[in-house]
Amino acid sequence: MPADAVEILGCRLDAIDAREATARILAFARDPAAHAQVVTLGTEMVVYAQNDELFRRVVNACALSLCDTVGLLAVARKRGAELDERVTGVELLDDVCAAAARERLPVYFFGGAAGVAAGAAAALASRHPGLPVAGTRSGFFTDAESGRIAESIRTSGARVLFAGLGSPRQEFWLAEHLDATGCGAGIGVGGSFDVIAGRVRRAPVAWRRANAEWLYRLVSEPARWRRQLALPRFVWLVGLESAGLRHRKGTSEPT
Repeated sequence: MPADAVEILGCRLDAIDAREATARILAFARDPAAHAQVVTLGTEMVVYAQNDELFRRVVNACALSLCDTVGLLAVARKRGAELDERVTGVELLDDVCAAAARERLPVYFFGGAAGVAAGAAAALASRHPGLPVAGTRSGFFTDAESGRIAESIRTSGARVLFAGLGSPRQEFWLAEHLDATGCGAGIGVGGSFDVIAGRVRRAPVAWRRANAEWLYRLVSEPARWRRQLALPRFVWLVGLESAGLRHRKGTSEPT
């Protein structure tokens, strides 16, 4: 496990901030031989990984595993990580696109409902003039279409692929098809396209600074309550692990 990483419930978390993450992703994008998968790891994903060994292996095989939620941030700090902030999918998208615009590195947006990826791409291209958008595609497709989609992304010349397919679908898709896309970096960004395209309102800055974005989303979208049940389970499992009452899963298994 890298020196700047910690293990939480068997999942590797890299203790790097958004600036360092962006720099590494741009380095992958410049490298014609790279096919680096990046996961923006959340509490729900770690809980899901407890019952899906393949998913856990995919996460741990990623070139970067970034801290996307408050729960992971708190545990990582308690375990000695020098990490001051989360690296959320929305902010990472913006940071990487800003850097890609400066270096003229083509990016591709894949996921969301019809028109959402295109809307997010347009918003970011407006925000970052010169951003080369290689293409966009919705997240509605069958498994049989995956090969053609990967080839289409390759043909586009994209160097960075943003996959907004939701977890765990986006992580599994990137693990299987990123090499075929020819992209130097593939990043799972969940529902970030909806936020950037203006389909979903993000929590106000005050809520985010108070680390209460999860609560804002729950209040705004009550139907998410089932997903939020992962948080108390996460706290319980971390407590057991910290007390030595739960076996730690390894993080070095191959995919």
